[in-house]
Amino acid sequence: MTETAETLRRKINSAGELQSVVRTMKALAASGLTQYERAVHSLDDYYRTVELGLVACLSQPDVVMAGVGRSSLNRGVTGAVVFGSDQGLVGQFNEVLTEFAMGRLKAMSGNKRIMAVGERVLGYLPEAVMTGNVPNSIAAITQLVGRILQDIDTQHERGEVAEVYLFHNRPRSGSLYEPVMQRLLPLDETWRHQLTKLPWPTANLPEVINATTEQTLIREYLFISLFRACAESMASENASRLAAMQRAEKNIEEQLADLNQDFNQLRQSGIDEELFDVIAGFEALSVR
Repeated sequence: MTETAETLRRKINSAGELQSVVRTMKALAASGLTQYERAVHSLDDYYRTVELGLVACLSQPDVVMAGVGRSSLNRGVTGAVVFGSDQGLVGQFNEVLTEFAMGRLKAMSGNKRIMAVGERVLGYLPEAVMTGNVPNSIAAITQLVGRILQDIDTQHERGEVAEVYLFHNRPRSGSLYEPVMQRLLPLDETWRHQLTKLPWPTANLPEVINATTEQTLIREYLFISLFRACAESMASENASRLAAMQRAEKNIEEQLADLNQDFNQLRQSGIDEELFDVIAGFEALSVR
């Protein structure tokens, strides 16, 4: 079916409006990516500081770390917190993450209790419960993390879960992101062994004189682990959305180029037909 100039003009206008929307979303994704990447870099330094504080506590011979194992834990239940997205236009962001998480969880024995962050990722997780929406800013992460910690504390204190793992996408140089897993609880001998492998930056360890220091550091360790996981997930989400918008922008530009070419050809054909009519009319008058 041959398209008219008016039809092509409407298509060009629609593509132009869509291009404007895509450019806006692209700018928002780029801004969000920069914001969350900076937050992740800052959190890395703070996370390292908290870990070194725990190393100092563990070095004290009379310190027994709180939360090290519980005999009442249900050894058959593994908890998992999966950070996904609420919005679409993120490529395979949620699919890649859930495939990774389910593969790791299936390898673990016992029942699973999965908490999902994000409406989109919830659809890919069977029998998962929604624990919150993805924050829309860095400041909003604190409230989400506080709620997750409260849920985990309740389940852990009741002995309802044996272990808790975090699953999220992490920014990766050379590619958009990669799915990762982190063991959050329990703070047992395995956790102690991994922590004590960290080298102390000086030759002398500080002396821990406050009895509440280790409890404060443990709480901060759990909080910052969840906070960093959420921030890394949001940075990855914005990177994925930025890439999707760049692909969409390129496709729209190609479509606009084709539409404009068709429109110009159609206009030229119309002009040629009018010229031919004028010439034919002139020749007819000349014959008379």
